[in-house]
Amino acid sequence: MPDFVVAIPARFAASRLPGKPLRLLGGEPLVLHAARRALAAGAREVWVAADDDRIARALDGSGARVAMTSPDHASGSDRLAECARIAGWDRDTVVVNLQGDEPFAPPEGIRAVADVLLSSGAPMATLATPIADTAMLFDPNTVKLVRRADGDALYFSRAPLPWARDAFAAGAPGAAEGARIAAPPALPAAAVAAGAWLRHIGIYAYRNGFLQAFTALPPGRLEQLESLEQLRALEAGHRIAVGLAPVAFPPGVDTPEDLERAERHLAGAAGVAA
Repeated sequence: MPDFVVAIPARFAASRLPGKPLRLLGGEPLVLHAARRALAAGAREVWVAADDDRIARALDGSGARVAMTSPDHASGSDRLAECARIAGWDRDTVVVNLQGDEPFAPPEGIRAVADVLLSSGAPMATLATPIADTAMLFDPNTVKLVRRADGDALYFSRAPLPWARDAFAAGAPGAAEGARIAAPPALPAAAVAAGAWLRHIGIYAYRNGFLQAFTALPPGRLEQLESLEQLRALEAGHRIAVGLAPVAFPPGVDTPEDLERAERHLAGAAGVAA
């Protein structure tokens, strides 16, 4: 069992789903679901980095501690860095950044990202899972990644990477080479079986010393283009180790449609358990 802490950024004024941490799933706030998952993973401490007293009240009696952080932070990482300072963690503390909109994060996955950090020697680690669905690959809300042979990240993007030039052109009748594909083509079965495409799971691990240094860096050019904060680390020359999630990691909740899907998922899980 790795020794790690979990910090959960919870911003009340989420742009796509205002009040997201307190939106109800199965009658309970989303942030409470995420905190329970972190506690089940065996973290030494679980903290929620909140910006609103209502979030703190929703966590009463949960076992998670709350750090009231500035409402002015530009990112969840900035909020976590302040939480770490409030918690008094030393530079070597392994911090797992679990998003507050991950109500189904498996405890095994939370432990796994801490393991990847410790085993790789990289300053930052994250997880990915194979993509076998065309709509998911071409969805800009789904972040894709490509990695090196040793498992380190090469790039993260909202675009469908890698681009299977010949297969995708063949899937677009009448399209000339290099032409824009009007509709997503079918994914080549052999490439899917080989794990050619990976969905990034938005969970991170880093030692607190790197977290503090990372959040002190200025936003990178690619980070601003893609709206993906992790690109800041790559642009600055830092490694990000990528492990494959050991179990299914359902997508998080970003939109009202995601919340409806999560309700169906929760109801289905309850039906199976019954």
